[in-house]
Amino acid sequence: MSGEEPVELPLDTSLSWGYNLAAKPPAHFCAARGSFSFTSRKQTNSGMMKSILAFAGLASLSGAATFESPDVYPSPQGRGTGAWTSAYASAEAMVSQMTLEEKVNITMGVESPNTCAGMTGSIPRLQYPGLCLHDAGNGVRATDLVTAFPSALHVGATWDRNLTWQRGWYMGKEFKAKGVNIILGPNAGPLGRSPLGGRNWEGFSVDPYLSGKLNYETIVAHQEAGVMANIKHLVGNEQETYRRPYFGVEAVSSNIDDKTMHEFYLWPFVDSVRAGVASVMCSYQRVNSTYSCENSKVLNGLLKEEMDFQGFVILDWNAIHNLNSANAGLDMVMPLGGHFGQNLTDAVNNGIVGEERITDMATRIVAAWYLVGQEGNNFPAPGIGMSNLTLPHEQVEARDPASKPSTLETAIAGHVLVKNENRALPFQEPPKMISVFGYDATVPPTKNVDKLFELGYTSSQEMGFAELGTQQVFDQSARGGTITTGGRAGANAPPYMLDPLSAIQDKAHATDAWVNWDLSSPYPQVNGASDVCLVFINAIATEGWDRAGLHDDFSDGIVLSVASQCANTIVVIHTAGTRLVDQWIEHPNVTATVVAHLPGQDSGPALVKLLYGEAGFSGKLPYTIAKNESDYGEVLHPCGLEFKGDTDPQCEFKEGSYLDYRAFDKQGIEPRFEFGFGLSYTTFSYSDLKISAVDISSSTACNGDHMWDTAAIVTVNVANTGDREGQEVVQLYLGIPNSPPKQLRGFEKIHLKPSEQATVQIELDKRDFAVWDVDRQQWVIQEAEYEVFVGASSRDLPLRDKFVVATGDATEMEM
Repeated sequence: MSGEEPVELPLDTSLSWGYNLAAKPPAHFCAARGSFSFTSRKQTNSGMMKSILAFAGLASLSGAATFESPDVYPSPQGRGTGAWTSAYASAEAMVSQMTLEEKVNITMGVESPNTCAGMTGSIPRLQYPGLCLHDAGNGVRATDLVTAFPSALHVGATWDRNLTWQRGWYMGKEFKAKGVNIILGPNAGPLGRSPLGGRNWEGFSVDPYLSGKLNYETIVAHQEAGVMANIKHLVGNEQETYRRPYFGVEAVSSNIDDKTMHEFYLWPFVDSVRAGVASVMCSYQRVNSTYSCENSKVLNGLLKEEMDFQGFVILDWNAIHNLNSANAGLDMVMPLGGHFGQNLTDAVNNGIVGEERITDMATRIVAAWYLVGQEGNNFPAPGIGMSNLTLPHEQVEARDPASKPSTLETAIAGHVLVKNENRALPFQEPPKMISVFGYDATVPPTKNVDKLFELGYTSSQEMGFAELGTQQVFDQSARGGTITTGGRAGANAPPYMLDPLSAIQDKAHATDAWVNWDLSSPYPQVNGASDVCLVFINAIATEGWDRAGLHDDFSDGIVLSVASQCANTIVVIHTAGTRLVDQWIEHPNVTATVVAHLPGQDSGPALVKLLYGEAGFSGKLPYTIAKNESDYGEVLHPCGLEFKGDTDPQCEFKEGSYLDYRAFDKQGIEPRFEFGFGLSYTTFSYSDLKISAVDISSSTACNGDHMWDTAAIVTVNVANTGDREGQEVVQLYLGIPNSPPKQLRGFEKIHLKPSEQATVQIELDKRDFAVWDVDRQQWVIQEAEYEVFVGASSRDLPLRDKFVVATGDATEMEM
């Protein structure tokens, strides 16, 4: 939630944020049903072909690429199958008793007596209390007595399904305790097309497979905890620059071809729908020239028809929409009535919108309510714990003490060790003299009840005064103190701040060490007797603006200054995204480097346990760290900035799915630290790769649930060859013909003691092998040679083998 006042939009003024909602569907998703294509069902054959070519991003006769979203009507009605069966039966019984005005009332936001980001209308006579919607990413935002969990990017670096589920469950319980019916998360968009993206930290990874798996676990956990999850932002919301229309300039159009849309950007949304997500949020920007929340192709065609999504779609706060958005698949507007409300009632009476569509909208919403068990006395009063903190209010404790071990373990697991020369870490014995430098080592100057607290800007106060929609160039580092989160919608405040310096001081007290510190000087002096020098720097990011760069000279200067005086300099980077290190990473006195991401409330203790060897590093990068910004190519910078004076910014996703490690592999670029990379305090060996095909012949159709059928089983032996216990993330990449050289298609995290060996089994389903055939509008498994790679990162793959999929034509996989 951004607290943004809309600019030049004919909508209700209120807070404005960024989200996505999806509802819980049956556990199946294969591909386009039948011959469904990217065209309006009402178009002629000629019009159909034009739209297929346009959506696929093919050149027009003039030679310029044309992107258009074809119409897809009517909006598919929720079917209430699978896990939704009982919820739909209950919802249909309730909605059948509603008047038209009551049905419309629950599809819109109303003035709220609390500080929920949004509240829907209620129907007291039917005991339907309405819904509280609220943010999001790290925990309950803008309130007290809650946990600051590690951010999604930090969790992505754990590569740990179990910890991801635990975080999602405990977080869901806290939202429920505060009376929040719908948690506005998790996040599958942005994925991170540009490493400068301001909201990349709200998602798990730039890789759609890793993002999909962790979103799946999070959604299941949230909803088992009793709150509705909301996957966002559908789709192509890959930059903050021009994300909304401001000052006469349209929002950017994310122009995505058909193949890329299916194989990359929709991939984690498919996993989310399969997890049974209750709601989806349409995004602010345009998709192929049409605003997402007006885009019938995206909402009706891709989401509700192809994915068979049974839940409801919610408007991102004050996003562009119109009355016809109801026909286009939008089910709920926020934060107030927007173009719905009385307008929608009148539209039904005037025959513009059918009442059956309003009934479907209300049914989808109420079904999601039943799905997670919020009816009756199962749930607190909506918004019961969401109060104006500046006024007297009841203390509503949301935290469960049982969550503390898991939250600390997750904070530890998301740290990634990328350099460790001469076993600088862990400390072989507690150092007698420790020198600490850098602005990121200590607490921010305030954490109170102001906007800085609400928006996550306590360490970067300049951001708190910026008006959304205006061009800003912020300091890339938050010099006001350590960061545990990024800014705005996904942020929340920690109950306490156990910063790195405080944790180091506590440890020094226990070990009788001496601690020096200088947290303000760009050129600090160093005590010549120091055993170790710890330098803390950071890189901040926020909703509303993209980052200005991937490193800053001020922070790098501190590292170089200390390293010039201290032979054992260890750098710790808290970062809300990719942060380059090449200005100092090869300095001989920089002995170790830790990418500490955004660990939440246990930042200091988690790091100290790692430094002193009380815990081991097991994190792996969920993105690539390049040597130079230019290595990322044209996707580095957000689109539109090059067109000064243009009021119709366009963003051509012409790189397709060749992003991050896929692009580096294709172009032969050597990264500084590759996707999936991370050091451990021990070593591991890989051996005995075996591939067993179960059902992967290219002549076998994939129908309905069969897309998730096991196609092949891969086993590999992994041994701990070091002298310490540790955890390893076993990664499997698949070389699919006519695709990027390799793509992540499996991972397992294992724990091994010294000399212990385990056999790791990874199952690949049919979807893992499939590609989207634009001509057939089908997923297919090609008759060709495939290659399996297994190892410790996307570049460290000691085991590989090939096999051939043969027999018949390419497999068509239909929904």
